[in-house]
Amino acid sequence: MADQQALEEVVEFTSGLIRLDTTNRGGGDCQERPAAEYAAARLAEAGLEPTLLERTKGRTNVVARIEGTDPSADALLLHGHLDVVPAEVRDWSVHPFSGEIRDGVVWGRGAVDMKNMDAMILAVVRDWARHGVRPRRDIVVAFTADEEASAEDGSGFLADQHPGLFEGCTEGVSESGAFTFHDGSGRELYPIAAGERGTGWLKLTARGRAGHGSKVNHENAVTRLAAAVTRIGEHEWPLRLTPTVRAALTELAALHGIETDPADVDGLLEKLGPAAKLVESTVRNSANPTMLDAGYKLNVIPGEAVAYVDGRYLFGAEDEFRATLDLLTGPDVEWEFQHREVALQAPLDSVTYARMRAAVEEFAPEGHVVPYCMSGGTDAKQFSRLGITGYGFTPLKLPKDYDYQALFHGVDERVPVEALHFGVRVLDRFLRSA
Repeated sequence: MADQQALEEVVEFTSGLIRLDTTNRGGGDCQERPAAEYAAARLAEAGLEPTLLERTKGRTNVVARIEGTDPSADALLLHGHLDVVPAEVRDWSVHPFSGEIRDGVVWGRGAVDMKNMDAMILAVVRDWARHGVRPRRDIVVAFTADEEASAEDGSGFLADQHPGLFEGCTEGVSESGAFTFHDGSGRELYPIAAGERGTGWLKLTARGRAGHGSKVNHENAVTRLAAAVTRIGEHEWPLRLTPTVRAALTELAALHGIETDPADVDGLLEKLGPAAKLVESTVRNSANPTMLDAGYKLNVIPGEAVAYVDGRYLFGAEDEFRATLDLLTGPDVEWEFQHREVALQAPLDSVTYARMRAAVEEFAPEGHVVPYCMSGGTDAKQFSRLGITGYGFTPLKLPKDYDYQALFHGVDERVPVEALHFGVRVLDRFLRSA
């Protein structure tokens, strides 16, 4: 089991990484190198030989390999990203890059997304070095840049340009799963991710006839765009259940003592109460308009108007997503992918999933492990290009009043010290058995 120093270091490393501002504003505006150097130094102190790689100056990734005892075994990828989303200082109770530890809680941007997991990885690796522990299979540790944007400088760059570093890896583990989800009835759930919806970030462009704002204009680009955006925002997508989501619904229904009706998934979600949050965003494709850009003067009808849509599609449902967008945008609006990544599906009957479940149950015997599919995406999408099956596993034991999912990209992001201790113990147990 992880020693006391590992428990102390996971808190120290979480705070230390938070203090390194790696805000990713998109468009290449980020510098992960300070955090990459921090992680690399901790790995080197544990006797590993980390490699630092950049596609763009300052956008640094770190990769290291821990040799296992069984050279015939498939390798496991253990990865976390170093960048974080922006934080508005005036909205926070503490400075978002202070890494302050107050009342048993570590505060700051990245505390849950996902410098906590980065710190867990570092703490476990260093614990193994102190005690001479070697895993059964090779473990490749990767800390990536640019996950909060396109991943072009991070996992995409690594998968495309440095695939040899991941030789033998068949499975990967990263964010976000094995956290405590309180279902409102006193029950503790621990969802482990075995799938992700695909990412389809879209740009819509409407073109028309520019002209004076006082004149009749039946080719108004703004009107055409607004109509398309309204159709997309109001569209009711049909149910599409992937194997992971179907399994999640089945297990949640059983825990709640509810009979399932395959024809009434929405009715089941209503009966699940708070637990429905784990699946309600993954029973359908989705497309949410998020940004509009049109015009340059109030009395001028522009010749072009642009909108952006955050689209997500389930495993096996991308063709339907594309066809639906063709219909919803209509003949006067063009759409294209600004960023596209595949949907993922991981098996629930794998030895790795069983060992993740067992590790959680050892340290949270009162909990109930359930599968789930992420509504968004992670670096697992890019690493899937190398044939690596991805799971979400960032173990945290959380109190009842802690809304973990709401703190992703939220204000006052924070993580309890005890949750980090739990995470180190569970991650250590899983990796030793993996």
